[in-house]
Amino acid sequence: MTVEELEAKVKMLENKVRTLEDIEAIKKLQRAYGYYLEHWMAEDLIDLFSDSPEASLRIAAGEYRGKDSILRFFRHGNENTPMKKEDNPEFLHQVMQLSGIVNVAPDGKTAKGRWYGFGANAFPVPGGVNPGWMNGVYEVEYTKENNIWKLLKVRWCMTFHAPWALSFVDPKERVDEFMNRPYERAAALRPTGAPEETQYPSGFICPFHFQNPVTGK
Repeated sequence: MTVEELEAKVKMLENKVRTLEDIEAIKKLQRAYGYYLEHWMAEDLIDLFSDSPEASLRIAAGEYRGKDSILRFFRHGNENTPMKKEDNPEFLHQVMQLSGIVNVAPDGKTAKGRWYGFGANAFPVPGGVNPGWMNGVYEVEYTKENNIWKLLKVRWCMTFHAPWALSFVDPKERVDEFMNRPYERAAALRPTGAPEETQYPSGFICPFHFQNPVTGK
């Protein structure tokens, strides 16, 4: 191997390591967003966003452009006093950041990611607390500023939001019937082997393909 070939290989490996480090940093950034969102920690949430005028938050209510506008949303319209958990102990806004796919641009300066968001919320209302659950997809653009990854554009595509005791399906269309292997109704889809009795309360534990990372068992 020539010196030129060796240098090219080292450069390639350096780029791969950089990309892997970037992906891990972005994953940490997105997960932190979820944890701060749970308690609506406005000041911590806004710190995750880029200082660029292109920074934006796009949700069901509309698009908030620029950090000042985004902060106004996270403060629920109160520009002077952020909502504090200790003042609203019943409040909960847990949206888990799941199944992330991150793609870093070749120059290592920008990236894009897609995440499932699923969780529960509880909003204090006159007379009590209104609980609900939600699901959706995040499409996010990231940018690296001073060697630190930040959120540039966050788009929340909400699939559903529903009261906890009801459903995300309209009551007029919902059929509350236990569906036990509905595919058995289609003869062509019948399995050639016996079904696994995995459903509660069978006590079934799906086999692990890996050994215990500590004990090796």
